[in-house]
Amino acid sequence: MKIISKVDELRKQVEKFRGAGKTIGLVPTMGALHEGHQSLVERARRENDVVVVSVFLNPTQFNNKEDLRTYPRTAEADAALLESCGVDIAFMPTVEDIYPEPDTRVFKLGPIAEVMEGAMRPGHFNGVCQIVSKLFMMVEPTRAYFGEKDFQQIAVIRAMIKQLGFNLEIVTCPCIREADGLAKSSRNVRLTPLVRKIAPNIYRVLRDSLAFAEDHTVEQTHDWVVATLNAYPEMDVEYFSICDGITLQPVNAWDESDYIVGCITVYCGDVREIDNITYKKPENL
Repeated sequence: MKIISKVDELRKQVEKFRGAGKTIGLVPTMGALHEGHQSLVERARRENDVVVVSVFLNPTQFNNKEDLRTYPRTAEADAALLESCGVDIAFMPTVEDIYPEPDTRVFKLGPIAEVMEGAMRPGHFNGVCQIVSKLFMMVEPTRAYFGEKDFQQIAVIRAMIKQLGFNLEIVTCPCIREADGLAKSSRNVRLTPLVRKIAPNIYRVLRDSLAFAEDHTVEQTHDWVVATLNAYPEMDVEYFSICDGITLQPVNAWDESDYIVGCITVYCGDVREIDNITYKKPENL
């Protein structure tokens, strides 16, 4: 595995692979890698001749400076994990490598980026599009891999691809969970022992809401999930949106769409956890 930090060197390496007719899989990450990232890498390894993984804590997508400061940084462990997975290139640049000058681009992504995370974290998705578009231009991958835990982010990236005309396939991979159901996240290491015991209730309540929804309205289901989670100590729901799985706009009735997803963000102590559950989904999606 080659560890590369400079953009020019990365471009030269991937150009050689493309010149040889090889397919390239890209897995963008912010580091502090765990089994969820590993599952993305392993799928990219199965489906491509070459695998490139970026490890870059992107400052432009953090609207909370404290969140950026406390985000785990584990570069040596990340490199060891990637090498064990058979990665060809680990791209581990500095902020100066990626942003030699400020990125002033503003992406007009429409309503899909204005709800949920977009509403709670102003500027977040613009920062995501800045770094992901840069990586797509540098690597020109055949496929790029993202985890379904970040449901809205995937929708935003698809919108950005359409807007900028990138020619690549977005591959979404299932959310990887701990044995107790908590979604794998780099931030989980910041959970206190007490809060770590409580946090799996996020997914448990989401799962239980599937049965609840069978004979309750969308509004009743929403309110039940929020009230049930907020009843736990150290847990505070920031938002729970039951929405169309394509547009991400809220639905008011179960028959409004044939693809309905519930997206949630919960503060567990001072750690912000996100998750989602699918209520309805067409067989062809």
